[in-house]
Amino acid sequence: MKKKFIILLLIGFLLGACSPQKEISQTAEEELGISVSVLPQAYFVERIAGELALVNVMVGPGDDPHSYEPTPNQMRLLDETDLYLSIGVEFEDAWLPRFQNANPELLITDMSAGVERIPMAFGHEGEAHGELDPHIWLSPTRVHLLAQNTASALIALDSSRKPVYEENLDQFLADIEALDNYIDNLFKGIKKRQFLTFHPAWGYFADDYDLEMISIEVGGQEPSAELLAEIIRLVDTYEIEAIFLQREFSSNSVQALIEETGVEMIVLDPLAEDWLANMKIMADAFAEALQ
Repeated sequence: MKKKFIILLLIGFLLGACSPQKEISQTAEEELGISVSVLPQAYFVERIAGELALVNVMVGPGDDPHSYEPTPNQMRLLDETDLYLSIGVEFEDAWLPRFQNANPELLITDMSAGVERIPMAFGHEGEAHGELDPHIWLSPTRVHLLAQNTASALIALDSSRKPVYEENLDQFLADIEALDNYIDNLFKGIKKRQFLTFHPAWGYFADDYDLEMISIEVGGQEPSAELLAEIIRLVDTYEIEAIFLQREFSSNSVQALIEETGVEMIVLDPLAEDWLANMKIMADAFAEALQ
């Protein structure tokens, strides 16, 4: 369901850092070295820090954040990183401690602190399978908080530039609210609320806009023959005309479903770096498929 934005007053905000907080006194020429896990995070940092930060992204285009392993070159880049902003994707569980060991001076801050997470949903009616959904950047209401957390982390690290970070944050928050209104209006008057996807990446998006996600993948695995038959029945029941896929995922079940039902295959990229433009593209695709 639609959630109201909550503006948090963050005083002395630490975001649960994994090491003692420090402050860097920057000159006009110096840039902060910021590392992040996925491309949308780079967009958030760049919107708030602008040219005051150099951003290193661990999971590049086409990589899977669920199973990603950093390259030796990326590990070396962490030596030049002042702050690592985590977001809760799967590979961080194993690798954040190693990043800390590789660079004991590295600050690791949870960009997602305070974000309400929902269980990962698979199959029909969003059956939860225990794991919390990591795809929080696909929810404008949650990105509103991610942006505030990012600004707070930058200010804690580099307070001399606080006015710049705060001004850029205000502009970014205005864009997020405009995006939320845009998407909200897209779905007004649309009675069909069910959409079909292979990988269940859009649970938070569905939560924001009162949609129902039906996914084929179950716990990272192909569905059983019984579940696939149920999904084919639901395609007919809900008059679903499209299935949404990510380019990096391939599936024999999807091919079988397309052959059986004739649904259109639509490829989206939930990890595109230009988050604002990409959210509009994806929202337009969902709205058109639901007409």
